Amino acid sequence: MAKIKVPYIGKSGQHELDESVFGEEFHMALVHEAARAELNARRQGTQSAKTRGEVNMTGAKAFRQKGTGNARSGPLSAPQRYGGGVAFAPKPRHYISKVNRKARRRALRAALSVHVDRKTLGIADPETFATPSTKSAFDALAKLEGGGRVLIVAASEGEETLIKSFRNLEKVLITVPSDLEVAQVVWARSLVVTEAALPLVNAKAGAKAEVSA
Repeated sequence: MAKIKVPYIGKSGQHELDESVFGEEFHMALVHEAARAELNARRQGTQSAKTRGEVNMTGAKAFRQKGTGNARSGPLSAPQRYGGGVAFAPKPRHYISKVNRKARRRALRAALSVHVDRKTLGIADPETFATPSTKSAFDALAKLEGGGRVLIVAASEGEETLIKSFRNLEKVLITVPSDLEVAQVVWARSLVVTEAALPLVNAKAGAKAEVSA
């Protein structure tokens, strides 16, 4: 199967990637749908306000309709009055929208492939960060194209020193393959994946399903 080569960070050499995952054609609508669904799922949906019918206030008019010299007035619970109800008040709701598994996996592959095309994807070797060193992590990222926001995808076990090296850097987000989202990949200007996390990322993106097909 054809392979794609990307550079290591922190040392010389290149690493081969599976083309079925990192060679996906970009699909804007699919990536947007998946990213929006992920961001909406983070919303609590607990915002609430009272309408004019729910505020604890009398429904009588503020003053009589005629003879005062003022314009006619409705009840004090009207939205334009202080203490009145809210017009079109928000109510608790959920923002979850369903995205099919195949579509979600394809969107993830497309987002990952963009970083390959832009040369903003690097592979991290945990042996390079055997001891925690923020300076070494900073120098390694400086050699990676893209700059700005960086997403680090590391394994949840066995890469604690690597995580400690990157976690104190500004604009760096660290996640594990099981929690990797399309929105995170789109947010990042540079992407770094560890060797141990790479097979898990391939599995999450549906590499096995693509090969068997």
